[in-house]
Amino acid sequence: MRKIYVLNGPNLNMLGAREPEVYGHQTLADIEAAMRKAAGGVEIEFHQSASEDVLIGLIHKAFGEKADVILNPAAFTHYSYALRDACAMLASVGSRLIEVHISNPHSRESFRHNSVISGVATGVIAGFGVDSYLLALSQLTRN
Repeated sequence: MRKIYVLNGPNLNMLGAREPEVYGHQTLADIEAAMRKAAGGVEIEFHQSASEDVLIGLIHKAFGEKADVILNPAAFTHYSYALRDACAMLASVGSRLIEVHISNPHSRESFRHNSVISGVATGVIAGFGVDSYLLALSQLTRN
């Protein structure tokens, strides 16, 4: 069975309560439930962490399993070169990485406009609310 890792960075565990005018009212548990429902025959491994170390370890695990990854790096988007380097390894085993964002970082503060992850991602989906995750899943499950 195919596996997709869905990895979420810092503060995304606070979705639904954190800045609902930006991120909406759905929780991370709501996103996980929607993804599992839409996954069909694909196994979803869903995680959230505020730790770069934990996220990098999960990317290493995906690398070892040659699994695809949907990553919302949250604040790590803008400065985590360690996370970027882990993500860059995925392509060497044929895994795809889709960077997702609930909001459109380019329509927000200027410090959010740069992503160190995008350059090594297969694609980027941003600005569609929690549907950004479902769009990424749809892309990865297309044959």
